[in-house]
Amino acid sequence: MLEKLFPDNYYDSIYDIKLSDLKAEGIKGIIFDLDNTIVPRNLSVATEGLKNWLSRLKDEGFEVCIVSNNWKLRVESIAEQLGVPLVARAAKPRKGAFKRALNILGTGRNETVVVGDQIFTDVLGGNISGLRTVLVMPMSNHEAPHTKILRYLERLVMRRWYKTRAQKGR
Repeated sequence: MLEKLFPDNYYDSIYDIKLSDLKAEGIKGIIFDLDNTIVPRNLSVATEGLKNWLSRLKDEGFEVCIVSNNWKLRVESIAEQLGVPLVARAAKPRKGAFKRALNILGTGRNETVVVGDQIFTDVLGGNISGLRTVLVMPMSNHEAPHTKILRYLERLVMRRWYKTRAQKGR
């Protein structure tokens, strides 16, 4: 069961994700979390750097969708700025939002990766939905109160993840 909390990969930032590796693995669709994954939780404006990076993803042939537990108004505003589709009020880690995102992207489970900053929503939801998962460091310390509590548990899970990877020689 603990393996359902383990990401397939871990990076400091979305900008560190190796797109060539995703392509080599047959990934065609990327489901992004919003808050503290692609924009800091306390901001509602997409940076030019993010817009350029997402444009590069599209140029490379990737389909992109935002899946967020946040309310639709805020998510919709950012998605419009970025020109990407969204699933708001997602109730992650439940599978429904991930299925909706797959339909929007037009990709299958084995062709899609979930990228997020939280183990108990993004990684767990992606894993139980049969998707590859990438965990990134949160962009800011601005967190919902319940998320601050979960961050402690995430550190415990990641210690186990590192230990497991070391035992496998990765």
